[in-house]
Amino acid sequence: MNIIDLVFGSFFGFLMRLCYDITNNFGWSIVIFSVLIKLVLFPISLISQKNSIIMVKIKPMLNDLQARYASEPDVLLQEQKALFKKEKYSAIKALLPLLVQIPIIIGVISVVNNPVRHLGENVNADFFGVDMFAMPENLFIPALAIISTILLCVIQNTFNVISKEQGFFGKWGVMLLLTVFTGWFVFVVPTGVGLYWTYSNLTGILVLAVCNIIYNPKKYIDYEHRTIKPKLTKVEKEEKRRIRKIEKEREKADMQRFFSVEKEVVFFSESKGFIKYFERFIDYIINNSDITVHYLTADINDPVLELNKSQFEAYYCSDKGLITTFMKMDAAIVVMTLADLNVYHYKRSIVRKDIEYIYIDHGLGSCNLLLRKGALNHYDTIFCNCKEYNEEIRATESVYNLKEKNLVNVGFGLLDTLIEKYEKEKSDKLETDKPYVLIAPSWQRDNIIEICLSPILDAISKLDVKIVLRPHPEFVKRFVGKMQSLYSQYSDLIKTGVLDIQTDFSSNSTVYNADLVITDWSSIAVEYSLTTKKPTLFINTPMKIMNPEWQKIDVEPMDFTIRNIIGISLDIDKLDDVASITQKLLDSKDTYKAAIEDYMSEHLYNVGTTASVGGGYIIDRVLSLRP
Repeated sequence: MNIIDLVFGSFFGFLMRLCYDITNNFGWSIVIFSVLIKLVLFPISLISQKNSIIMVKIKPMLNDLQARYASEPDVLLQEQKALFKKEKYSAIKALLPLLVQIPIIIGVISVVNNPVRHLGENVNADFFGVDMFAMPENLFIPALAIISTILLCVIQNTFNVISKEQGFFGKWGVMLLLTVFTGWFVFVVPTGVGLYWTYSNLTGILVLAVCNIIYNPKKYIDYEHRTIKPKLTKVEKEEKRRIRKIEKEREKADMQRFFSVEKEVVFFSESKGFIKYFERFIDYIINNSDITVHYLTADINDPVLELNKSQFEAYYCSDKGLITTFMKMDAAIVVMTLADLNVYHYKRSIVRKDIEYIYIDHGLGSCNLLLRKGALNHYDTIFCNCKEYNEEIRATESVYNLKEKNLVNVGFGLLDTLIEKYEKEKSDKLETDKPYVLIAPSWQRDNIIEICLSPILDAISKLDVKIVLRPHPEFVKRFVGKMQSLYSQYSDLIKTGVLDIQTDFSSNSTVYNADLVITDWSSIAVEYSLTTKKPTLFINTPMKIMNPEWQKIDVEPMDFTIRNIIGISLDIDKLDDVASITQKLLDSKDTYKAAIEDYMSEHLYNVGTTASVGGGYIIDRVLSLRP
């Protein structure tokens, strides 16, 4: 007796023998056996049904995570695991019905192939004139198996909570493959196996119906209001392939050029628009030295790639290509806004060990609160923008016994740029015009748009103000379905001119011409208030805290302290006061101007002179390394 007969055949042979003792006919034994197996496995079917409902319920959340962390696969995996744990979804439970069928089929085949061993002598194998032990001699049983397979697939695609969510191939492609497999399978096994296959499919339909009654998906899933990731059309897919081909050709040419030249300074940009964090330093370097700046961007649509400037070279490299590009980096200095260097897939160079990696934050906020633990550990130099930033890093080094980094108190270069532009391009809005309120949410989970936009709009739309909703650019790009629902939900306010939804981010004039900004945790609020000296209304939505150990550092994050200096922060449960507070802030602009100016002079480094401090540091370092 081989191991298969020993493990599977003996057990299922025993069950089949019980069924045979009742019917005295092997065909009817198979029918009863298939029903009995479905009854025994019914709890597993219920578990799978409940698990499937959870998956469909959280599918929008998974789409949300995939959109938010598309460029951070390691973080995406962590977030997905956390979501599965929170919602009690199990990938193993999803596979259970399939996994348990395998030993059953093996057992049935073993019993049919060895009837004497399992059922005894003189077994009645005639079932309506068909020998259940013989190989198929006609199309009757195989046809039943194929028809039952098609019927089960059609019903599953229509009523199964998971199957009906699938795309065309997920539904009908799988049905075709399973049907073809069934057609082959039932011709290479005894007829009794084909009969089991048929009745297993038919009872499977009944089980699906009962599971849908016990765990009705409509009771757990809000099909009407959930947002589903839109599917690409055939034309869109073709266009995506065409663009990717162009990107690959550009990347290949740029990387050949990048590695063919000697580089002293490299700036790395994660996306288009990041030039704004570097441009003051780059311009200072070019205007005050003979150093050529090499600018590496991960965005094929970055306008910097078309910039024609002396002592400036730009290159494109895809996210995938950047993994090896970073490992082969050969430059004296690399400047980035990318946190978690050497933690995930972007590593320090293995070609040149003495590169000085400089970190510049792309916002005014707490590095301890908003970056993951250890996010800056592998940088050599940090350009600090304010006192709290410096203090947090030194405190972190002390708490975790880390080697001291080179901290350069530079300031926030983007703020200097914004102030200059604002002073030159101040709004020509007349005093008699309506006050203009800008709602500018972050794109983190549970932002204003997602949890409390309606009560805010309902309240302030009753004031004599114009309202502009400016979603974060990443929100617009990644959540197309949510954006479409905004236009639909607030169509009345849009038609009457009370509300304007703005998605053109080519200019910041909309931001800096506002009389008041309403936001959650977006860094745009700090930039707005420090630039214009006008107040901000902060809505205290759940904050995205990246470092679970942030409280170990005894420095109060500026994200907390600044909120009630440059404006007012309002809890979610007090949104009934949003209209009165909005009006109060609009009437108190002069008071806040003085408070904001005092804060800047006491806390921020080198307002107005960041270019010479940061750019000068880089020039001095490069010159010191030259032979």
